[in-house]
Formats: sequence, structure tokens, C-alpha cells
Amino acid sequence: MTEQASTAKRILTGTKIGVVVSDKRDKTCTVAVDFQQKHAKYGKYLHRQAKFQVHDPENLCGEGDRVEITGCRPISKTKSWRLVKVLEKAPAPLEHKEEATA
Repeated sequence: MTEQASTAKRILTGTKIGVVVSDKRDKTCTVAVDFQQKHAKYGKYLHRQAKFQVHDPENLCGEGDRVEITGCRPISKTKSWRLVKVLEKAPAPLEHKEEATA
């Protein structure tokens, strides 16, 4: 029974999907998660955003990437989320080509 439990994949609960807004720090990126919240009195849905400091040990994330994150033990004062996987890389920025003047 323990062999099956150790080989089975762990199901992650509480994962969130967001966009990397900053990757300037070493082994850390900032991820913005957008969500909707219903107003208590009027019932209208409001757009909200939460930012999380995410542990990225291999610096895989780039700015604009869509990533999946999950909660973990506190790694530092503000960092208690870790990177699960990069879902979609950001498109490469367009480079300006200088025309050769002949």
C-alpha cells in the first residue's frame, strides 16, 4: 500500500493561475491573479487583483508568462507561494530593424 502511495502523483489543491508582472529578483517573481468578487449589497461583480511573491528557484519565469502557483510553507517574510509550472510563455517583443542606408 505504501508503494502505491509514494508513486501516485500528489494532487495540488489551492492552485492559482496568474500572469508574471515582475521577474527582476533572483529566485522570486511577482504574479498577479485576477478574480471577480460579488459586492455584498448591490450584487454587482467587481474585478479585483491580488499579487503574490512566488518562489522560482530556477528563474524559469519571464515577465508576461502565464503560470500556475500553489501555497507552501513561508520561505521569507512575503514569500509563501511556489511555482508549479509555466503554462504559456509570453510572446517575444518585436525588434526594430534598422534599415541599411546605401
